[in-house]
This record gives sequence, C-alpha cells and structure tokens, in this order.
Amino acid sequence: MSLVYFQRFLLIVAVFALAACGGREKLQSPRSSDNMTSQNARQCLAGLKSKSVRFAGLPSKSFNGGCRMIDTIKLMDFGTPTTNLGAMTCPLASNFTDWARFAVAPAAKQYLGSEVVKIETMGTFNCRSIAGSRSGKLSEHAFANAVDVSAFVLRDGRRVSVLNGWRGSPEERAFLRRLHQSACKRFGTVLGPEYNAAHANHFHFDMAKSTSNGAAYCR
Repeated sequence: MSLVYFQRFLLIVAVFALAACGGREKLQSPRSSDNMTSQNARQCLAGLKSKSVRFAGLPSKSFNGGCRMIDTIKLMDFGTPTTNLGAMTCPLASNFTDWARFAVAPAAKQYLGSEVVKIETMGTFNCRSIAGSRSGKLSEHAFANAVDVSAFVLRDGRRVSVLNGWRGSPEERAFLRRLHQSACKRFGTVLGPEYNAAHANHFHFDMAKSTSNGAAYCR
C-alpha cells in the first residue's frame, strides 16, 4: 500500500471514530437522570418518581467564581404550576414539592377557603453572593440549592404575596406564617420578612444547615 493510500485509510478511520463518539454522546444525553454522579442523587430521583413528580435531569456545570450546578434537575410537573423554577438540587426539589403538596395546599383551604392554583417564585439558580450580606459569601442560589417564593394565586382570583400578605388581613397573615413554620421543618435554612429588608418580599428556602449543631436555621 502506497503512503498516499495509507494516509487516506487513516483519515477514513479517524472520521468513523469521531462519528462513533458523537453517537455515544447522544445516547448519554445530559437530560437523562443517568448522568447523576452520586448514589444519593440517584436515590433522590427514584423518590421523586415514586411520588409521580415529573422532572428533567440537567447537565452538571461549573462557572467562574465558584458557582456550580451539580446533579440538578428541572421540575416539570408536581401538581401545582410554579413560575421561574430552574436548576435545583434533587433534595431541594423533593422538599419543595412536599411543601407545596402537604403545607401550601391544606393551609390555603384552611385559612383562605380556596385552592392555590399557582405558586410564584423569584427563581432558583443565580450565581451571586448572599443578599443583604457584606461577607461576599456565595448564596446557596449559586449552587442551585435554594428557591425564593414570592406569592400564591388562588382559584378564586386572589393573589397573596409575601410582601403584602405578611402584614395583610388576619387570614393572609395566618396562611403565610403557617407556610413559614412548615418550611422550617423541611429546609435547612428558611428566611422571611422578619429576617431583613432583603427578604421582605419573599421566603428563601435552601438545604444548607446554617447552625453549628446541624439544626435548621429559621427566621
């Protein structure tokens, strides 16, 4: 075989090898839950599936400044339409769906006499430091491990926001305080209007334990 033909042969082999690699990448889609790197994440996803929660796995990414999305998902359907949900760690997503189902829904009926048809949030992943802090420490939002909840829309048309409802009617105040208390049992850190001015218009929930003894930090 001449040198020219041998070089052409090597080129053809290389092309087919690259094509094969491309095919394997498509099979291992980053949107599959199979891309989860830890056993805990895979167990968490199995738990979501058992609760009939629809979600999509997201590719793991790291960003400048230390922000990252590792083993995250996007919630698609868990019974209550919710705005602005992006990448979330599975434990955060699991606790959030439980909170929506077992705290928000019954509290709305008990205190407001109506059903919540939409939860409004201010988002999940955000590569930034802690709001209202001078420490410069990254927020749990920078790790897709936090969600900010701002309002609830009821079937009868009312909209109860944290900003206005926290000191609103007796029914709104009771409703929001019940949700805040319930969240303290599910999340590592819960911050609301009583914490500081930066949280006057939302509840902040994340899965980080902020106390030395591992207990939830609830303000």
